[in-house]
Amino acid sequence: AIDHNQLLMDLMDRIAKRHKLRVLLHEKPYAGINGSGKHNNWSMSTDTGKNLLSPGKTPKSNMLFLTFFVNVIKAVHDYADLLRASIASAGNDHRLGANEAPPAIISIFIGTHLSSVLEEIEKRVKEGKYDELSNADIKLDIHNKIPDVMLDNTDRNRTSPFAFTGNKFEVRAVGSAANCASPMTVLNVIVAQQLTQFKKDVDKLIKEGEKKDGAILRTIREYIGSSKSILFEGDNYSEEWATEAEKRGLSNVKTTPHALDFYIEEKAKRLFIDNEIMNEKELEARYEINNEHYTLKIQIESRIIGDITINHVLPAAIEYQNKMIDNVRGLKEMGLGEESYKAQVEIIADISKHINVIKKDVYEMIEERKKANVIEDAAEQAKAYCDRVRPYFESIRYHSDKLEILVDDNIWPMPKYRELLFIR
Repeated sequence: AIDHNQLLMDLMDRIAKRHKLRVLLHEKPYAGINGSGKHNNWSMSTDTGKNLLSPGKTPKSNMLFLTFFVNVIKAVHDYADLLRASIASAGNDHRLGANEAPPAIISIFIGTHLSSVLEEIEKRVKEGKYDELSNADIKLDIHNKIPDVMLDNTDRNRTSPFAFTGNKFEVRAVGSAANCASPMTVLNVIVAQQLTQFKKDVDKLIKEGEKKDGAILRTIREYIGSSKSILFEGDNYSEEWATEAEKRGLSNVKTTPHALDFYIEEKAKRLFIDNEIMNEKELEARYEINNEHYTLKIQIESRIIGDITINHVLPAAIEYQNKMIDNVRGLKEMGLGEESYKAQVEIIADISKHINVIKKDVYEMIEERKKANVIEDAAEQAKAYCDRVRPYFESIRYHSDKLEILVDDNIWPMPKYRELLFIR
């Protein structure tokens, strides 16, 4: 599926060029307009095609479902920061949390019925050994509740970055320009690591004298308790959730260079090395390349912003301002009172204000870029571009937009925003 997605992106680009068009795969090409992302549907199956995340028709099959279901939740909880790093990009930073896409906080939505099932397990499965009859009663009660999952609209929370949708999980925070292999690699390896740990935990209880089903239930209960902080059924877009997530100890890393640091934490290194996915040098190489890629993107954007504003926006604004000055001068020469040209004077003053801010911001941005360019460490350079260069973008963009509204269409050298979106 990932290969097909990459091929489709390539085809879209090629076909568009044949028609003298360009495909915008950028996650947020237009401010104020919804951007683009990808939803990665993910599940697990046996070698005979049995979906391990599909609720079953018997107590035994539903225990199988719950085992894998809870282990995925535990894996995402324990490695949420790494999953966040896997979706990081300069373009996706504009989109995440923009009231159209999941925020940079990784959480899981599972729906009301499954939430109640997990609560029931946590409440009823206690410490200590269980006899076969107790285990059978609990398994039967769980089984009786799970069929409701098929009726429950588990997909209704579109604000969640990681949602259970009936028989699969859906990763919704991947950017539209991304290669989905990165988050899928992370998800696969963290679940593999967690299932390995699950086997060890269950075997330990069995060795201590617990029956297999009792050991599984006790282990599942422990995982539910230790990972429930990542479960969230509400509005992920709300400021209240950001506050609540912080109380729960969940990370909210909004920018790529800071998120990429999770790749080189000792915990992540051990994960990839122990599972023979990547060695330390390969991890560090990818980390450095991703940082360099981010720096290059922001550097190019910064240079283009500077070029467009200094060579196109400001000259057009000054030309229009001069026309307004000539208009005011003419009205004065005609002997008209101040009221007749008051509006023009206000427009002239507004244009001057925006011109001055843009010029100041562009030259300060260039100076910050020069400082960042001499930093040799790729990660530190990326952070410098993120923290000291990129913040100027919003201010320059804001004041340029204001000039776009003020300046005569015939003088403005580029298509205006409304023309791009609604007219031409």
